[in-house]
Order: sequence, then C-alpha cells, then structure tokens
Amino acid sequence: MKKISIAVAAVAVSLVLAACGGSSDADSAASSPAAAPSSTAASAAPAESMAAADIVGVASTTEGFSTLVAAVTAAGLVETLQGPGPFTVFAPTDDAFAALPAGVLDALLKPENKDVLAKILTYHVVPGTVMAADITDGDVATVEGQTVALSTADGVTVNGAKVVQADVAASNGVIHVIDAVILPPDVDPAALLK
Repeated sequence: MKKISIAVAAVAVSLVLAACGGSSDADSAASSPAAAPSSTAASAAPAESMAAADIVGVASTTEGFSTLVAAVTAAGLVETLQGPGPFTVFAPTDDAFAALPAGVLDALLKPENKDVLAKILTYHVVPGTVMAADITDGDVATVEGQTVALSTADGVTVNGAKVVQADVAASNGVIHVIDAVILPPDVDPAALLK
C-alpha cells in the first residue's frame, strides 16, 4: 500500500509538471521570511536525508501525509510527481484533508471522481522550485492551469491556507506543508455528494 501511495503521489506531480511545461510564473515569486514550523505541521525528516528522495518519496516517508499519498495514488499522479520537475507542492496534512466537509474526501477517492481529484491535487502544485524566502505577494499559475494567491502578510499563505512548515527538500523540488486543502474556483465539493 505504501508503494502504491508513493507511486500515486509521483504520478500527480508528473502530470502537473507535464501540464505546466516549463512555466516560470512560480519563479517570479520573491522574498519573504519562511513560515515558522508549527506543532501542527507534519513531522519531516531532515532535509539532508530527504533530498535524495523525490516528492512522492518524501511524502510517503513523512508523518502526516498518508491521505495526500493515497489521493495522489487514486488520482494517478504518482509517476508525474516522481518526474524530473522541478515542482513546488503546497501539501495539505492529514488533518487538512479531515477538515473537508463530511463525505467529500471519501467521494474524491472514488474512481469515478479521479479527474476532479487530479484537478484539486494539481492545483496545489506550482512549476519550478520556489523556496519560502522567495515568495512574494501575488497570483501564481499552478500545474492545474488556474492561479493561486500567495501572501506574506501573516507568514506565508496560499489561497488563505497557512504554510505551517516550509522548504521540505526533495530531489525534484520542494514541499511546503499547508493547513488546509485549497480548491480550484470551479470545483464544488457539495456536487460530489449528490
């Protein structure tokens, strides 16, 4: 199951990167202090030991990302996220997924909702490697194709979700842990429950 989850996460990142091509919109984000880790952040292994692993590998071996890994696998994005990248992933924790309205996560993980799940996951991925210190206020294109709003007004946030742990290194990019699942504007989670 762990290997499948890792594979799914990798595919998600790879698809996102393939869809975005070499866009450098993320590279235009600039200078802000990194968000301070919080006690609600996922526990990540030291950057030195994780840098050799790709994004899916890092997520699969980091406490607090089992739901993300399962979602990446269900969406068929493991190979994508194991690709060369580089990618910047705003990764929701297990608690963030649990905070979705009742029934939404279960619905998203169903095979018939694979495309919607992939859309949501790729909305959390920005092409390029964007470290927290390089983030500036503004909209940045995602691999999904729409933009997310980055802000440094109160720590680093993406569409209002707070970065609770920044700059988790991977061989093909970087992960910023966030405290909420962000949804593309054209996705209605209530529609999945009908």
